[in-house]
Amino acid sequence: MSIKINHLTHIYNSGTAFEKKALDDVSLEIRKGEFVGLIGHTGSGKSTLIQHLNGIIPPTQGEILLDGENIHKDKAKLKEVRRRIGLAFQYPEYQLFEMTVYKDVAFGPTNMQLPKEEIHANVVSALETVGIAPELYEKSPFELSGGQKRRVAIAGVLAMNPEVLILDEPTAGLDPKGRDEILQAIKRLHEERGITVILVSHSMEDVAKLVDRIIVMHDGKIAMLGTPKEVFCHVKDLESMGLAAPQVSYVFTALKEKGYEVPLDVYTVEEAKKVLLNFVKQVSV
Repeated sequence: MSIKINHLTHIYNSGTAFEKKALDDVSLEIRKGEFVGLIGHTGSGKSTLIQHLNGIIPPTQGEILLDGENIHKDKAKLKEVRRRIGLAFQYPEYQLFEMTVYKDVAFGPTNMQLPKEEIHANVVSALETVGIAPELYEKSPFELSGGQKRRVAIAGVLAMNPEVLILDEPTAGLDPKGRDEILQAIKRLHEERGITVILVSHSMEDVAKLVDRIIVMHDGKIAMLGTPKEVFCHVKDLESMGLAAPQVSYVFTALKEKGYEVPLDVYTVEEAKKVLLNFVKQVSV
């Protein structure tokens, strides 16, 4: 399933003194099975864009095509659009409300009026995918840790078997352990299910090591679009937009400035480890 955005513009409070253009003539295609990172400073248009992808708000101008069909052409089909394109908001655990973990994850599939057997299979599969153990199924979600709550909330979206999963700052407010658990669950989900993932994040390190392609938003427009290597080599441009490259890239830039022959297109700790070990071996010879 592909998502194509054509000349999308959104204006809040149009015609009033508070009018604000949040999206300005945005065109973009997200291909099936991609892992896409969406970055930009606060107010850049990220949240407005993902709400359009899920059909929550209609465009002021332009269109969103799902497999070639305008999602707003038939309002009766928006429920199906939201099932196919799942959106987990920032701090999704605030949306937990059922008495048990199992019931909370089952809420969406139950509303879809699926057979009981299918609901059970979807719930168990979703909870396994995010790493929630069976002994937690009958616990209250409010007794869980922050990271566990976040994973249960994401499982609630997954249980509806979306073809696209949009995650808005899924690691916000978590401790390092909870953050790592969430990221590993997302990575495993993409690898095992082949689901399309759109990750909104302020962490350049997370984006660098997970995604295939990065969309950089600035003032309601797409300022950059490319692979992590293509985007993060423009450090000065990113900084001018209130963003930054991953910390590793600054380390390698400093090494280069000191005269060491190291590459500058290194953005993850894993890459840095390999490059530095190889560099030490060459120097030692």
